[in-house]
Amino acid sequence: MEIRELISKSPIRAFEDALDGGLGRGNLGVLVSRHGVGKSACMVHLALDKIIQDLNVVHVSFGANVEHMMNWYKEVFREITDFRSLEDAVDVYETIRRNRVMMNFSQENTSVETIINSLQTLIRQGSFKADAIFFDGYKLTVAAEDDVRKIKQFAQEMNVEVWFSVSPVRPDVRFDEYGVPESMEPYKPIIDVLVGLHYNDERSRVIMTIVKCGDREIPRPSGVSLDPKTMLIDG
Repeated sequence: MEIRELISKSPIRAFEDALDGGLGRGNLGVLVSRHGVGKSACMVHLALDKIIQDLNVVHVSFGANVEHMMNWYKEVFREITDFRSLEDAVDVYETIRRNRVMMNFSQENTSVETIINSLQTLIRQGSFKADAIFFDGYKLTVAAEDDVRKIKQFAQEMNVEVWFSVSPVRPDVRFDEYGVPESMEPYKPIIDVLVGLHYNDERSRVIMTIVKCGDREIPRPSGVSLDPKTMLIDG
């Protein structure tokens, strides 16, 4: 399979269709669930899909070190290429290395202004014209709402789309049927796309439900799910 065919046949196309064309530049998207459901692998899959389309991605990790996240990319890429028998996989992996920057911060010890300034410096002075930013492990449910607004303003000013992967911090938080914790409620007005992930025993799949898309807050299927073995998006 050639790279163009891999892109066109990716189940992420169905996910984008369910989002009326995708998240879009200047917008914030959130993948949320309980711990251990597969958000990080799902986020890496979304990032890799952009990279192989020759878009530039910044992966910002909170908690996991950069080497750990690089291994995630290698593993997800291997799963994708083994399943699709991708031609020129070595050349494609070089594209991944060229079109991706990894960053690591401690949320507790770093202000959101410092994070945004670092990203702006990378984009404006480092000649890395980012198309998408992925915030992995950011503790959004305990972040100041103003901090989240600042990140959204950054996304709009820099014309990039921003995705978060989020798990609640408090152990006693209640979840709805879609895997969304009640602690997400204050942030919904700021978020453009909210996707809840939860495991469905009957289907043996992690189900992705679009809880919010733009001004709509009527939960609807995303058209895709996650394979619990690989944690990759599938049909």
